[in-house]
Amino acid sequence: MKKIMLIIKRIVLSYFVLYGYNLIAINFNMVIPINIITVALIAVLGVPSLLALLLLKVVAL
Repeated sequence: MKKIMLIIKRIVLSYFVLYGYNLIAINFNMVIPINIITVALIAVLGVPSLLALLLLKVVAL
């Protein structure tokens, strides 16, 4: 039961991190979409995955 709660907590926290980032990044047109893949990446790998997604966004432009 503790592991399930830990996973749920990480998913919810990663959603809020991504949402907070998008609130700031909307002014710079660098929004990362909130979907299952991006939330799962941030939940599993943490903040470095957010930076990697941002780098992919910059390179793709």
